[in-house]
Amino acid sequence: MELISQVLVLEPTSQVLGKEPIVPFAILLVVILVIPIMFERLRLPGLVGLVFSGLVLGPSGWNLFQSDSPMINLLSDIGLIYLLFVAGLEIDLEQFRRKTSRAFGFASFTFCVPLVMGTLVGLILGYGWNTSILIGSLFASYTLLAYPIISRLGVVNNEAVTVTIGATIFTNIGAVLILAICVAVSHTEAFSFARLLTLSGWLIIYSVAVVTGFDWAGKEFFKRSGDDEGNKFLFVLLSVFLAAVGAQLIGVEKIVGAFLAGLAVNEAVGEGPVKEKVVFIGSVLFIPIFFVDLGLLIDLPVFVNNLNTLKLTLLIVVGLIISKLIAALLTKLVYRYKWQEMLTMWSLSLPQVGTTLAATLVGYQAGLLPLEVLHSVIVLMLVTSTLGPLITSRTAVGLNSPPDEDPAPPLAEENTSETDSAFTIVVPIYNPQTQQYLTEMAALLARQSEGKIIPLAIATAAAHMDAPQLEASLQRSEWLLNKATKQSRALGVAAEPVLRIDDAFAQGISRAAREQKANLIVMGWGKRTGLRARLFGNVIDGVLWASHCPVAVTRLVQSPKKIQRILVPIENLTAPTLQPVQLAQMLAEANQSHITVLNVCDRRTSSSKIAWRRSHLSLLVSKLALANAPEIQIIAHENVAQAILQAARLYDLVVLPFIRNRTSPGGLAISDVTTQLARQLTCSIIMLGEPQRTQSTNLILSTTVNSITSAV
Repeated sequence: MELISQVLVLEPTSQVLGKEPIVPFAILLVVILVIPIMFERLRLPGLVGLVFSGLVLGPSGWNLFQSDSPMINLLSDIGLIYLLFVAGLEIDLEQFRRKTSRAFGFASFTFCVPLVMGTLVGLILGYGWNTSILIGSLFASYTLLAYPIISRLGVVNNEAVTVTIGATIFTNIGAVLILAICVAVSHTEAFSFARLLTLSGWLIIYSVAVVTGFDWAGKEFFKRSGDDEGNKFLFVLLSVFLAAVGAQLIGVEKIVGAFLAGLAVNEAVGEGPVKEKVVFIGSVLFIPIFFVDLGLLIDLPVFVNNLNTLKLTLLIVVGLIISKLIAALLTKLVYRYKWQEMLTMWSLSLPQVGTTLAATLVGYQAGLLPLEVLHSVIVLMLVTSTLGPLITSRTAVGLNSPPDEDPAPPLAEENTSETDSAFTIVVPIYNPQTQQYLTEMAALLARQSEGKIIPLAIATAAAHMDAPQLEASLQRSEWLLNKATKQSRALGVAAEPVLRIDDAFAQGISRAAREQKANLIVMGWGKRTGLRARLFGNVIDGVLWASHCPVAVTRLVQSPKKIQRILVPIENLTAPTLQPVQLAQMLAEANQSHITVLNVCDRRTSSSKIAWRRSHLSLLVSKLALANAPEIQIIAHENVAQAILQAARLYDLVVLPFIRNRTSPGGLAISDVTTQLARQLTCSIIMLGEPQRTQSTNLILSTTVNSITSAV
């Protein structure tokens, strides 16, 4: 202890921290955990908090961290690679394919106009052609930060929105390739057109090799690795860093390889637990450290006292906003979009976060961009990441989606092409305390649909089939199944118990449900606890990802027989979201209950648009051909979750769609209304999750800004 005191007295605090890497790492974890939450409560993006933390902790503040620290450099580099990898991984290829020609048209406008504008800004301020073109490329890409907003408003399928989403594949690829060429040219002493052609040729060969080769290797590896998610996870990480190393070998920046790797394994990974884990690891650790490191590079005195920096910042911010507006206006004129659609496209293409920041940092480290450009782009990011989603929340309200959507097939008729047997409900049995209400719920649904119940118990496999622990597990499972079977028959429903030995509960449930040709899985509540549950999910997560049929996750505070009033909140006014209404109707008919379908819109929504939403929702519900039409309510409120919580006080059961936390290229997950409701509701809850194939058009997108709070 005396020695430690002497060291602290003789050496400055920053030097002591520099000699103990674990100390600054612990401080970084505290910053990542606490600061974004504080800034979100102030209604500021959590990303702003991370950059501000770097400013305070760096040379311009307390000087606790140095930007040239080996540990911070390593973690920041990994975060930089991760940022571009996730940007490629989360490009929605399905949205791109739906409107390829128009997506290419909008991408051409929103890439070329800002590219020219940014290049002119660089030339006006006296920079060379190479630097000016790179500044222009920083304008060209954009990040879909406002995706959660348009998803909540139910306008994702609007053509203008779909085109804007699909265009990101062109703008991101174009920006990354221009960065690669500009940096490579800056490292070449004697530049010539022949060298540029040679570099471009190598870059094309490398890009094709990565995109096609990694895509093929990923699909083959995933096909042969079975359900081993750990090996899949490691394969994805290996792909990222192999591609980054390959990019450096041909003389281009490693983030180019990372982006192409994300694009390559995009389809192979798909929407599943592996992708969620890959994004999660980067979102909660490496990418936030990258933004903190970005704050360390800010020289506050230089920024404040340098008039040229302020002039450059103003030109860059105004130039970006105007150029994106011109691009959206040209798209409106060519494709004859409405003014509201044009403004939505403009606001969606404003935020400059993932690719822009990564390219700026790489250009600065390569000596191609001066410090004042770095400062200006950081300000640009802060302005656009706040302004873009704000405008979207106002302009996207009331956008029309395609009217020809067919309602989702009734639950009782799903899978009829696969089997003519009765409606089958699989009920996994594990917890004796929740078993009674769970079986009652399944019995009510099965009796109403003239179906049957399959109580399912999973005994965890052991290395040897005569192991004592397996025998004990089998005996317990048989006891639970006998109890569930007696209860089902007492309720007047046929029960066919199934006992299965499997390596894992989630796999056993989803496989047994498929073997039994189940139409519905009814499960009890499972809470996320501990780091392992956060990283690798729990049983419910696994079943939701793998199941071929809908999954009803229940938390019942009273007997289902006593449920008389049911509330079904609907976020998106689209037909596929009406499955919870069908489930509620089955339960209501069994209990003679009353159903209310609730939609919450923005408090600024006009009365005419509220009337349109009510009629549109009534039309969608009428297509379900329900025996008793539910009541339709539209509430204008500034907070969706609070509005639903207030309405739910009068109801016995709330049926919610299971909506996954959406993330962004950069990864940080945004808070989910369903999660908040599940945490605060005191009545019974059913969360209905759809099989993954019905969610293929969903996009898990948008970067860091709106998202950082929940993930950390």
